[in-house]
Amino acid sequence: MNGRGRRIAIFGGTFDPPHFGHLALAEWARVELALDRVWFVPAGVPPHKRGAAGTAARHRLAMTRLATRGNPGFRVSPLECRRSGPSYTVDTVRAFARAHPGARLHLLMGADTWATFKTWREPGAIARAARLVVALRPGSRRASARRVAWLANPGLDVSSSALRARAARGRSLRYLVPDAVARYIARHRLYRA
Repeated sequence: MNGRGRRIAIFGGTFDPPHFGHLALAEWARVELALDRVWFVPAGVPPHKRGAAGTAARHRLAMTRLATRGNPGFRVSPLECRRSGPSYTVDTVRAFARAHPGARLHLLMGADTWATFKTWREPGAIARAARLVVALRPGSRRASARRVAWLANPGLDVSSSALRARAARGRSLRYLVPDAVARYIARHRLYRA
């Protein structure tokens, strides 16, 4: 699959569950940066959340596929979900570079994630392989940093952890996640106590 000249963003995360904040951020980046494709990459075993009981990767992957369905600019990669052991972004960026030779890679993240970037495995290698793109979150501010593009997106105040808590209390997720994701959560009884 030749990617020469194509502009591709990698958008990683646990997506537990994927919500409209994720989708709005990805679409904003796609349009603002004139991206050909935004790849959602659900983490298999997130290194920063090891030991925490989370939703199985197969469920998060399925929900992410449901959430992105219908947008031709979005794709979902099972790469990290298939990987054994922790999912490190540097390995994912390298895999995308091999799969899409000549593509201009972008790594999309929220300002909350950017704040921890220096603690990641091989942050310098990631920054050399992909342009870092940071989206604003409510209450966040742009920080000056070389080789970082800040989006001018509106900050949507929705988080997966808050949605899991709502679901655990039996509260509606309507208008917070796509309907197909809400149905999946209900059918599989995810996030119930």
